Amino acid sequence: MAWAFLCIAGLLEIGFAFAMKSSEGFTRLVPGLLTVGTGLSSVVLLSLAMRTLPMGTGYAVWTGIGAAGTAVLGIVLLGDSASPLRILCIVLILAGVIGLKLVSGN
Repeated sequence: MAWAFLCIAGLLEIGFAFAMKSSEGFTRLVPGLLTVGTGLSSVVLLSLAMRTLPMGTGYAVWTGIGAAGTAVLGIVLLGDSASPLRILCIVLILAGVIGLKLVSGN
């Protein structure tokens, strides 16, 4: 169950980043509220996951899902750069997340 909480927390972290960008510095109400809601929900689920997962693994996977997912969706939805080096860096983040999952005992 901890891994499910962690994956959902990572997805919420992606939503948090997009809501924050949409809030335009918390000047727009609905995106601002979504930023707060997704951010708090993400941290709560992370804390639940870290009851059983090692701290370093949980935090690294959470940030990795958020960083890689946000970067990919930024490329797809917002027209961010899709340079080969940037794609390689995203792949390396995902490789690290997968590697941490494989070597954690849980």
